[in-house]
Amino acid sequence: MSEAPEARGAASAVPSARAAAGAGALALAIAIPHAGPALAPIVPAVGQRLPLVLRDEGNPGVTLTFDDGPHPHGTPAVLEILREADQRATFFLAGEQVERRPALAAEIVAAGHRVELHCHRHRNQLRLTPRAIIEDAERARAAIEDATGQAIADYRPPYGIFSGAGLAAVRSRGWRPVLWSKWGRDWTRRATAASITGKATDGIRPGDIVLLHDADFYSARNSWERTASALPRICDELGMRGLKSSVLRR
Repeated sequence: MSEAPEARGAASAVPSARAAAGAGALALAIAIPHAGPALAPIVPAVGQRLPLVLRDEGNPGVTLTFDDGPHPHGTPAVLEILREADQRATFFLAGEQVERRPALAAEIVAAGHRVELHCHRHRNQLRLTPRAIIEDAERARAAIEDATGQAIADYRPPYGIFSGAGLAAVRSRGWRPVLWSKWGRDWTRRATAASITGKATDGIRPGDIVLLHDADFYSARNSWERTASALPRICDELGMRGLKSSVLRR
């Protein structure tokens, strides 16, 4: 007796389903090592299992960090607020912006803050080869060190996104891969001074690393203005909790 058409169809579908499942498993096996670290900024469990610095453990205070500068308006505004509040911070700089404003990068260090490496061009590591990641980082490192005289020790990627190869490449250079444990989400169009303050300080405790931005080159237009408005409130909140911001310790 011959098979019913539906039986033959079901039988033929089995190899196809297995092939599709196999292809999916292969794609997942390839993708996880490449893209898995990219989940670290939004999935704490992932970040905790990777060789990343999410907190400055042992720091009795906290670390305010600012990405994407130096910016001709945002950086001076942030520096002035930090000076008035007697707080220190770490600035993760973009090399292409340092090349345009080397004196402003030097001013950050002269004010007692630390500068570290963010990128040269602000690009997602998942779209770059390991060689491109290192070439970009080395160009930025040279620009930052030439402008400020301060040696680079830490690296934070654009968007906080590491690829597997990018993370390995950064560590091979001896740089610490640094993310954060708190953020103000100050880069968005909908952010306000109140929302930035609330997100940055909610449950804050010693050792936290706080992500903020002193520039709007790669985010919502004029977002730095909202960050600058929030910063005095953040500093006041730290003071009320007996916390002080220091540079990221090496």
